Amino acid sequence: MDNNSVKLSCRNLWKVYSTQSAPFGRDDAVFSGAREEVRGRLRQGGHIPAVMDANFSVHTGEIFVIMGLSGSGKSTLVRCLSRLIEPSAGEVLLDGEDLLAANPKRLIELRRKSMGMVFQHFGLLPHLTVLDNVAFPLRVQGQPLKERHQRAREMVELVGLAGREKAFPHELSGGQQQRVGIARSLAVGPGLWFLDEPFSALDPLIRRQMQDEFLRLQKKLHKTIVFITHDIQEAFRLADRIAVMRQGEIIQLGKPTDILRNPADEYVAKFVEDISLVRQVRAADLMSAARDDVSNAATVTPDATVEDLLAHLARGAKAFQVADRDHVQGSIDAKSVLAVLDRDRERRH
Repeated sequence: MDNNSVKLSCRNLWKVYSTQSAPFGRDDAVFSGAREEVRGRLRQGGHIPAVMDANFSVHTGEIFVIMGLSGSGKSTLVRCLSRLIEPSAGEVLLDGEDLLAANPKRLIELRRKSMGMVFQHFGLLPHLTVLDNVAFPLRVQGQPLKERHQRAREMVELVGLAGREKAFPHELSGGQQQRVGIARSLAVGPGLWFLDEPFSALDPLIRRQMQDEFLRLQKKLHKTIVFITHDIQEAFRLADRIAVMRQGEIIQLGKPTDILRNPADEYVAKFVEDISLVRQVRAADLMSAARDDVSNAATVTPDATVEDLLAHLARGAKAFQVADRDHVQGSIDAKSVLAVLDRDRERRH
C-alpha cells in the first residue's frame, strides 16, 4: 500500500431516495450545513438518505473494506462510487478525475478499462466456456480473438483454474464459478477493483479458501480494492483499513487494530466484541523506537501477532526486536504484550 498516493477519493457524498423525479441537484442548498441538520431537512421533505456525507480516500494498493449490517448503506455507497447508482451530491475522484462529471461515453470507457467489479452473484454467461467468460470484457473492447484468449488463459491460471478453460459454468462448483468471475474482472487490468460481498453466497469452508485466494492474488497484483462485507471476521482478515457504516453514515474509519482497541461507540464495540485482540494486534502496532540495550530479545517481523509474541514469551523471551529484512524497526517490551492480553480478557467478560 502506498500511503502517499490516493487512487480514489470520496468527498461529501450523499445518496437520497425520493418520490419526486428530480428533487434537487448535486449543489442544492439542501446539502449545506451540518450532517444532522441536512438529514433533518431531507426527512422533513419526505426524502430517504441512504448514504450521508461519506468522506474517505483509498490509497494505491490498499484493501479498503466497507463494513456494515444489512441496510447500512454499504452496497449503495459502492454503487455510487462506480456510478451504477447516481449520487445525489458530492464528489468521487478517480486519479483526480471527477467521475460524477464524466459523460456517458467517458464513464463507459472508465468502467471497461479502469475498474473491475465482482458481485455476490457471479453473473457468468451460461452458454460460454470458462475461457470465453473471462475473455468477454476484452471482446467488448474489440480485442482480437488470439490476444483476448491469451490474456484470458493468463487470468484463468492466476486464479488456479488451469485445465478448466473449456468447462461451462454449470460444470463448476460455486467457488470455481466465483474464481471465474474474479478472473473476468481482472482481465482488463483494472487499476481499481470493486468487490461487493463476493464470497457471501459460498459455504464457510469455500469462503475461507476464497479469502486465502484473494489475499494471495493481492500480494501478487497489489490492486487498489474497495471490498464490501457484512462479515466482521472477513473484514478484519482482509482489510488494511475499515469503514464501519450504520444507517447510511460512516461512524468509524481506521486500521482494524485501531478500531478494535478504540471503538468509536457502543455499536462498534458490540460489533467487534468477538474479534480477538491477541490475533489481530501486530508487532508493528506495539513497537516503540529501536533500542540497543534489549537483552534476551526475540526477533519478530512487523506482521507477527500478539499471539505469536506470547509464544515467544512462553519460551523465555523477555522482549522483542521488530525487524523487516534484517532492518530493525523498533522494540517491544513484555509488559506491552501482556497488556494486550489483559485488555482482551477484560472486553470478553
